[in-house]
Amino acid sequence: MISDFVTRRHALRTAAVLGAGGALALVTHADDTQPPAVGAGDWLSPEAQTIVRRGLEYLAANQAPDGSFSDNKTGLGNVAITGLAGLALMAGGHQPGRGDFGNVVGRAADYVVARGAASVPTGYLQNADEVRSHGSMYQHGFGTLFLSEIYGMFPDPARQKRVRDTLEKAIALIRTAQNKDGGWRYDPFPNQADVSVTVAQLMALRAARNAGIMVPKSVVDKCVEYIKSCQQRDGGFCYIKGQTLAGSAFARSAAAVVGLFSAGIYEGREIERGLGYLMQFLPGRPRRGPVDAHPDYYFYGHYYAALAMWTAGGNYWAEWFPAIRDELIIRTRTGGVWTDWHGASYATAMACIILQLPNNYLPIMQK
Repeated sequence: MISDFVTRRHALRTAAVLGAGGALALVTHADDTQPPAVGAGDWLSPEAQTIVRRGLEYLAANQAPDGSFSDNKTGLGNVAITGLAGLALMAGGHQPGRGDFGNVVGRAADYVVARGAASVPTGYLQNADEVRSHGSMYQHGFGTLFLSEIYGMFPDPARQKRVRDTLEKAIALIRTAQNKDGGWRYDPFPNQADVSVTVAQLMALRAARNAGIMVPKSVVDKCVEYIKSCQQRDGGFCYIKGQTLAGSAFARSAAAVVGLFSAGIYEGREIERGLGYLMQFLPGRPRRGPVDAHPDYYFYGHYYAALAMWTAGGNYWAEWFPAIRDELIIRTRTGGVWTDWHGASYATAMACIILQLPNNYLPIMQK
């Protein structure tokens, strides 16, 4: 099933890129070699697979008529959560016109495209209630990542074109919003920056580049410089460049390592120190190092940590995945639904992405 899905998706994406009339702009930082390979293996028991299936069914059942998924605070459509829910379903092999939840994925993409068309500035993927939203560039980053991953999968050329047009505008906005240090923060203007929002934009840039959207190497290089400037002596990462007194923390450090991987940096001192820092937080292990005590970032942190360990491969993945898999299974509510203060759609999407990484379906994570 995996090979069939990958082959079909590759053919659709290639046709879409060639149909757009452009060669791939494969520009990125330094060496763009592939990370160490990881065999898919049998990472999920039948029980775990059943739990994941229930999670995907929950997401499908809780999609709004406009294609969105909502947060826990407003009940309104949320671009980032919609993107994450779409990615979770795609990680299970579902895509427009294919799979039990293919139509759900397609409607989610239509919602994100519609938000881009309705926003100011042009191409800004923001919530309809953005006047009260915190961290709007998070919405933009995760929304752009989702559209980049789904681009090339629509059998309908008109929908395909709408996705590409939205992507090009979204990437243009990311480029103009990059600040002088190479990062981004909450608003789409080149002012401040933090490592967390910066990684959200970098992953979107990488996925868009993979989909054939032009991404200048200089944008990625500056971004890498910013992320590296936030690394601390303990191997973790601070939140904002220069604010070293706040120290390192698990969630943002996991994001930073994924950011470096997304830039094509798969080895080196920064990677080794970053992974070493993260291993202090192996699920189920008594922590010898600092405790990241902010429960609101649990799913966010483990989403990035799992992506980091999957990319690192080898013993990192072999040790990390069974631990987070077992912890997530224990934490599930009613066997297939997870929740936190952002809501069940957010937490369930994050958990399902993590648990389905061995499927190797998401383009940005493929090996």
